[in-house]
Amino acid sequence: MLLRMQVGGLLLVLPALSNLAPAQARPFPGPDLQQIYQRLLPRIEKIPAFDHHAHPGFADDPDVDAMASPPNANVPSRTRDDNPELAVASHELFGYPYNDFSPEHAKWLIQKKNDLKKQLAGPAYFNSILDKLNIEMSVANRAMVADYLDPKRFAWVFFADSFLWPFNNQVEAERNPDEGVYIPLQEKMLHRWMQQENVTTLPATFALYLKFISKVLEDNQKRGGIAMKFEVAYFRPTTFSDPSREQARKIYQTYIDTGIPSEEEYRTFQDYIFRYLIQEGGRLHLPVHIHTAVGIGNYFNLSQGNIMNLESVIRDPRYVATVFVMIHGGYPLEREAIWLSAMPNVYLDSSFGELAQYPSAFKNTLKMWLETFPEKITFGTDCFPYDQVIGSEETYWLGVKSSRQALAGALAEMISEGEINEARALEMAHAYLHDTAVKLYPGKVH
Repeated sequence: MLLRMQVGGLLLVLPALSNLAPAQARPFPGPDLQQIYQRLLPRIEKIPAFDHHAHPGFADDPDVDAMASPPNANVPSRTRDDNPELAVASHELFGYPYNDFSPEHAKWLIQKKNDLKKQLAGPAYFNSILDKLNIEMSVANRAMVADYLDPKRFAWVFFADSFLWPFNNQVEAERNPDEGVYIPLQEKMLHRWMQQENVTTLPATFALYLKFISKVLEDNQKRGGIAMKFEVAYFRPTTFSDPSREQARKIYQTYIDTGIPSEEEYRTFQDYIFRYLIQEGGRLHLPVHIHTAVGIGNYFNLSQGNIMNLESVIRDPRYVATVFVMIHGGYPLEREAIWLSAMPNVYLDSSFGELAQYPSAFKNTLKMWLETFPEKITFGTDCFPYDQVIGSEETYWLGVKSSRQALAGALAEMISEGEINEARALEMAHAYLHDTAVKLYPGKVH
């Protein structure tokens, strides 16, 4: 049906307003919401996922992360071992017959996992976990690769923070109990990179130190590394000034052999190295992953680690060739974070948000992101082996199940409110769960 309208002597032929009505969004979902959700969820569960951020491994593997949780760290209630969902995860993955993880019950699960590790030797064990959860590939954000993870299913992202701490770190480690745990691990990581490059002492000149950094990046890329990762928010503010190379060189030459730099000197040096690393990321086509959310430990400074502190770096035209992935999507500042992804080279990863929140809350994050820049968001589990009982397996399950449910809920609301149709919703689901992230690593992942 067409409407005819006379305007200034011209006859305009317009589509009937009734045909335009479905395009008008409504502020609330209708009574069809639950039915739409029930239709979407099974289809979303069938989409093979690319897990953009995870820490797969066994609890006794020190290479699961370049850091370790400090003692007495408080964690969100949903990731504590008394969350009954985790017992459900163990039941679905291993047939766990109990509803809790009391010591006498947990023995059953530990034994079951040990038996399966023997039965499914080498990479087969964790491959089986991915298969059960319909994860096509998972990013192994680890200090080093593990021989029990299949490189065809687990892509490696390595840590780059240690290059920022080459000097005497006594003062850095004494700032608070958390740093007393973190800083020595950065020193250990730097020495491991030195061993990899057959370097016994740090280079005598700043130029050679930069060359050493670049060589590690290049070699890690050859070893299968698809990106470099920064956890720098755990150690210092994520505001980065723009010092000259000469400033950094003078600090390096002053303290590489002796002495302790002042905090101002150390931060100036680190600011230059951080920017050098992200510049190298552009040269090598090596994306840069940055932790941008709250962190473990009792002394993590949320204001100093605020994702918006990174704006001066990611909006710097010198780094337009560098792909940035804002790991954890800036949680709990997700609304601010999505606007950073307006930059063509900036993406968000949703991991951890789906663990700290239940699907009813995480759904709202995904909906807001999908309504803003749907092509810039990616799925991640942030799986981690909490201990011998609750391992990467259970946290994989929790991350996958929560994300798929929240995604179906967000898309169902958008459909019911007239924002999109179901075909478009499924396109968005495929992009978030798989396609967007995969495109960031051409020829490296599938």
